[in-house]
Amino acid sequence: MVLTIDVGNTRIKAAVFEEDTTLENFIFEKKELVEKIEKILKKFPNCSDLVVASVGNIEKQAFLTFEKQLKVHFFTHEDIFPFHNKYATPKTLGIDRMVLAAGATLKFPKQNRLVIDAGTCITYDFIDEKDNYLGGAISPGLRLRYESMHNYTARLPLLTLEVPESYIGNSTAQAMHSGVVNGFVYEIDGFIDDYRRDFSNFIIILTGGDADFLAKRLKNTIFANSNFLLESLNQTYQYKIDND
Repeated sequence: MVLTIDVGNTRIKAAVFEEDTTLENFIFEKKELVEKIEKILKKFPNCSDLVVASVGNIEKQAFLTFEKQLKVHFFTHEDIFPFHNKYATPKTLGIDRMVLAAGATLKFPKQNRLVIDAGTCITYDFIDEKDNYLGGAISPGLRLRYESMHNYTARLPLLTLEVPESYIGNSTAQAMHSGVVNGFVYEIDGFIDDYRRDFSNFIIILTGGDADFLAKRLKNTIFANSNFLLESLNQTYQYKIDND
């Protein structure tokens, strides 16, 4: 069994896999890390590997606490990935984005793939049908958009995510909801339209914490899976083992 851990900017996601089958998913706060891993390993004592992708600020030592119980692997830029990295600054490409690109490459072979990860930031990552990673885009996620309007203006309130009643906001709150949610959806659909115009044999993978919310609102047909990064971690780790 493999325990995969995704350390994001705000939360930690984890999952236990038996080969390609997900046995259970977990979400918890960073301060709960050691306690939660202990509970997971108690529930799944046959876990032999702990695989980590981190963009958050948790020290490696917290994971190395479990080295005596199982093999610990942190994905880095030095690992083997199933795509050719054509990014102009490859060492600056986030490990989470690399794992997502690897998962898309392995799960959807010989296709053009666009991975959209809607979390604290929204990232777009494109891998062509020849397994070349070409790049993508980064912009603020839903929560950051609400927070920035509140933090960088004098009077706009701090709102939480809400479906706007109309694209025409008839109050300050509704105008903000319309701007954030509709603007977000228009952005994603616009990017997808650009890729569709230039590439055929195309699949779109939508993941991240806001994936389910967005999937119902996008005009384009997508493959939505909020746990795609955890699944990609497991797949990429198996790929690494097979190709080391």
